[in-house]
Order: sequence, then C-alpha cells, then structure tokens
Amino acid sequence: MRTHALALGETVVGSAFKMGPGGKGKGSNQAVAAARTGADVVFCTRIGKDAFGDIAQGTWAAEGITLRATVMEDVATGAAHIYVDENTGSNAIIVAAGAAGVLVPEDVDAIEGDIAQAAVFVTQLEQPIPAAKRGLELARKHGVTTVFNPAPALPLEDDIYPLCDYITPNETEATALTGVAIASVDDARRAADVLLEKGALLHTAPQSTLVPAFDCGRVVETAGASDGFTDGFSAALARGDAPLDAVRFGCALASLSVTRAGTAPSMPRLEEIDAVLNERSVLQ
Repeated sequence: MRTHALALGETVVGSAFKMGPGGKGKGSNQAVAAARTGADVVFCTRIGKDAFGDIAQGTWAAEGITLRATVMEDVATGAAHIYVDENTGSNAIIVAAGAAGVLVPEDVDAIEGDIAQAAVFVTQLEQPIPAAKRGLELARKHGVTTVFNPAPALPLEDDIYPLCDYITPNETEATALTGVAIASVDDARRAADVLLEKGALLHTAPQSTLVPAFDCGRVVETAGASDGFTDGFSAALARGDAPLDAVRFGCALASLSVTRAGTAPSMPRLEEIDAVLNERSVLQ
C-alpha cells in the first residue's frame, strides 16, 4: 500500500495493466454514458487511422452511437494513461488529445443539422476551445439546451458563459475557473455564484440543493465519473426530466460507474440506474 503521492522521477511497481476504449476521451465516455441510458446520440470528433481509432469506432457502433468523424492519416487518435490507486480508486491521468485536438469550427458547422434537431447539446474541452464555442453558438441559435463540461480546465473568455445553460465542473475545474478553493458545500455554492456572475443564462431554481452521491458499493475507480454524471444529467434533460431530477439521475449513474474498472466500459445501463433511484425512493 502506498503511503505517499507518486513523485516525479519515482518508479513504482504496478499490479495490473489494461487497455480499453474511453481513456480520458471525455466526449467518447459521455457519448457512451448517454447512449446506455437510451438516448439517441450523435458524436462529432476526429480520430486517427490507427488501432485506437478502430477500437473507438467499434465501441461507438456497438453502443448505437451515430458517428460524425473525420479520420486523419497523419495524426494519431487521442489517448490517455490512467493511474489508478487500487486501494482508494483515486486516479491521475495524462492525456494526449491527438486528432481531437485539431477539431475546428468547420467540423461543427458540418453537423449543424444534427445540432438543430437535438434536445441537448453537450461539449467539453478535449478539443480546441473555438470548436467547443462554435457548437454552443449553433445550439443557442437553434434553441437547443446546452451543457458545458469545462474539462480539462483551461482559461476561458467570459463570452462563452452566456452560451451555457448548465456548466458541470468538478472541484478542481471549478476552482480553476473561479479562484474559489472548494472544500465544502458552501465553497461550491460560492464558486457557482462566481460562474453565474459571468453570464450563465439559466439558474434552475431560487434555492441551492445538494444532491448526495449514492452508495452503490466499494469504489474501484473514479476515472470517468464526471463524464458519467454530465451525460446522465444531459440524457435525463433530453427526455424531459426536471433539472433536479436530472441531477439525481446523473449522480446515480456516476455512483454506479465508480464501482467498476474502466471509463466507458464502467457506464451502467438504464435499468441499473433506475434500480438505484427506485431503491433510494423506497428508503426515503
């Protein structure tokens, strides 16, 4: 058992290695999470003409995801190394965006028809900011609800916030965006107030409600949990759930995902999420 954080220059003995789809491909993880809830998902990205790209395409096809992807000859598919502490499930991640890192606004313009027909548009920051912003602009143009997952945390201009109906940062990302160190629920509320002042157009309710995580068993791996929450929340909004109910749905999805290894493979199916929500409803 490790008693200290992994340090630069240090070599440690690992207990296992596994390669699979998802990695820190937030968009991919989120697409899979939403598809497994029954949502009709269209996914826009760029991938390389390589083995990782083949694995990704196979994963999306198996999950019933409609793919809008440019396959590049000279740029590798994005990949990540995820270190997982087997004792706590905590993780550290090194990500290389690869082909997704050269996504441009014109790629997003090409799927304007898909965006216009969507109930919810979701984006994050594992592609360049201009591409993410263009997607938010097109969604706003067509009256589509927008969900922005600002991860990994990057410096943002204030003009992106008015394009967002919902923003879903984790503690680290919220701190980077607001300067508020988050160690409590009250800290999270202060950070949320800072984000609202930047111009987010929709606040779901006059009160602030904490939705606790669900106890679904031993935590195995936390990688991908924020992706699961974001798209569980988004999928629930898309089917017409009220925002607070959508948050509960996202929490149940993420709480299940951390009890399993992997990122995309850890995402639960709709019936599993409903079982957790129904059990909590009975207990209450």
